[in-house]
Formats: sequence, structure tokens, C-alpha cells
Amino acid sequence: MRYDIDGAMLQTLLPSLAAAEDAMARLDERVLRSVVGEGFAERSHFFDAAGALWVAGELVHVEDLVLHDAHMDSRAPSHELTIAHSVLRARRRIWTGEPSWALGGSGLATLTATLGEGEGKAQEGKSLAVPVDADEESDDEGGPLAAEMAEIDALLARSQKLLDIHTGKTSAGEAVAVIPAKRNEDPLGLLGDDEWDEEQRLAEWRSVQPLADSLPPVLGAAILFEAWEKIEPLRRQHWLGGLLVASHLRARGKVASHLFSFYGGLKLVRHERRRARDRATRLQAFLEAMHLSAVAGLKEIDRLSLARTQMELRIRGRRSNSSLPELADFILSRPMVSAAMIARHLRITPRGALNLVNEIGIREITGRGRYRAWGII
Repeated sequence: MRYDIDGAMLQTLLPSLAAAEDAMARLDERVLRSVVGEGFAERSHFFDAAGALWVAGELVHVEDLVLHDAHMDSRAPSHELTIAHSVLRARRRIWTGEPSWALGGSGLATLTATLGEGEGKAQEGKSLAVPVDADEESDDEGGPLAAEMAEIDALLARSQKLLDIHTGKTSAGEAVAVIPAKRNEDPLGLLGDDEWDEEQRLAEWRSVQPLADSLPPVLGAAILFEAWEKIEPLRRQHWLGGLLVASHLRARGKVASHLFSFYGGLKLVRHERRRARDRATRLQAFLEAMHLSAVAGLKEIDRLSLARTQMELRIRGRRSNSSLPELADFILSRPMVSAAMIARHLRITPRGALNLVNEIGIREITGRGRYRAWGII
């Protein structure tokens, strides 16, 4: 499959490319110089995770995601909420790593590593884990916790492989082998497709990276995401493509102040354009998504800056050991906060948290007596 850009297509994409380049450069500069840049970067993780599920056709409320991340769910978490939290954790892992880490072999191996099942993975875990005495092992095979112990051994084996990758004992080319193999307990193919080779598809997608690196960063990011949508390397982690696009922009230095929220703008583009038959239309839609996300980020920066200015007016004149400045930073780093979240973060009582909220003067967004929450709207 060819992914090169001819002259006619480039001329069609130039207006969208120029708009996206300009908006993203302005956003990166604003976040880099703004006092609310760290809070904006942390808030973008939540909004992009919810946007990734929106693009996939699932609705996840940002408020529920914030509570789930703080282990303070008001109800039993749904399957979609669990996936959104996986996106959130993946974004944080990419942001804390090196700019080009996620696009390398070890980064992809870490991000795509999941808990495997089946007898083959259990045997692999036993062979690579801590040595066990033969008599003791034979006693455990028929025990009531045999399956659980096998899963733990497999997890230890995968962890050891990842440690070998980071310490240099395993080359980057062998890193993709850390991805779990197909399930051996699914002979009928009900849970997986034997013809769907994720390793081969992921290698095919990685072959597009040299072309993307030779193009401008924004156009290269659009090429990578279009190839990801076409190849579909991972069936259960299809949302990873948007995160790798953001990592590409960060590695190229286009957006270095934060991890770009690609899904935040992609959800604003119509489905017909994102899934169009014409490749130029799809690329134009992805470029437009980057532009919309950057514009939304600029508005968010303005909103957070205004909110911080208002909170600073209330903090002015307080004693030096006041908890209000720390509370202001915490509010800016979350789409919403509850009294329990504030109490745990500041290590105060819930009653004290309510008093601080009343003093700092932020808007309540729930309007209920129970599960009260506040945020910047």
C-alpha cells in the first residue's frame, strides 16, 4: 500500500496544513509560557481519553473518569469507563517518557502489553520466572490457586522482558515479540481472529514512519494516523493511534509543551469525512481535527488563565502557610474536583475542604446535596 503524497494531493491539503501548523505553533507557545501550562497539560489527558471513546462510538463522561481515576467512583464503573482510564494511563506514560519513546520498539511493546491468558502463556511464565522446586511445583499444579499462580508467573515473565528491553539486554527489533500471542484456549476463533496478525500489521505501520519523518510534522502525523486507520494494527487498542500521533508531534518538536489532544478535535469532525473513500478527504479531515483541537486548546488556556487570576485575587493577603494556593493548582489540573478529592490531596478534613472551596470561589457543577463537585466552566 502506497502512502506517498503527490503534487496534486499536496496542493489540496496545503490550506488545511497551513491552518493546523499555525494553530498548533501558537498553542505550543502559549502553553510553554503560561502559568497554567502544567494544569492544562494534565486536564488534556482526561478530555482526550473521553474523546477517544467518543470517536469509537462510546460515551464516557469526563466527571466519571475523574472520579474513577481518583478511586472515588459514585457508581460501578462501566466497561467503556475502564477503557477510557486505560487511555488516560497510556497518555500519562507517554508524557513521562522520552519524546520518541512511544514510537520505538520498547515503547510500543510496553504500550501494547496486556494480561494474556492460556496455557501457553502460563508455561512461558513458569520457564522464565523464579525457579521453583520440582516437588513443590507438582503440588501446586493441581491446587485450587493453580490458574491464579500461572497468571502471576506469566505477568512476572512479561515484566522481566520489558526490563531487559529498557536495560539494553534485548534489542528494539525483538521488542515487538513481547506482545502477547494469540489465545490457545480459543480453538473456534470466537475471541480472536487467527488471520489477524497484529505483529505483522504493527510492523507494516512502523514501515510508514520513515516517510512521515521526511514530511512536515503535522502532515507526517496525518499520514501516520491515516495508515493506522487503514491497517488497524491493534483490534483491542485501536485508540492507541491518536496517542502515537501526539507522540510523533512531540518527538518532532512541533508540540513540546504538552501531549497534544488529537481526539479532542477529531470528535468534532463528521464521521463521513473521517471514513471517506477518498484518501485526500481523510487526510484533510485529520488536518482539520488538529486545527480544531489547537483552537479549543487556546480557548481552554484563556479560560484557565482567567480563572487563575480570579482565584489569585481571593488568595492575596492570606498567610504564607495557607492551603489555598495548592488548592488553586489542584483545581486547574482537573476538569472537576470533589470535597473528598480535595481533602485527600491537601490532607485535610472534608469539612475543611468545603471551607476552602467557599473561600476560593469556584462554581459548583453538580447542584446536588450529595456528590458535590466544583470545576472551571
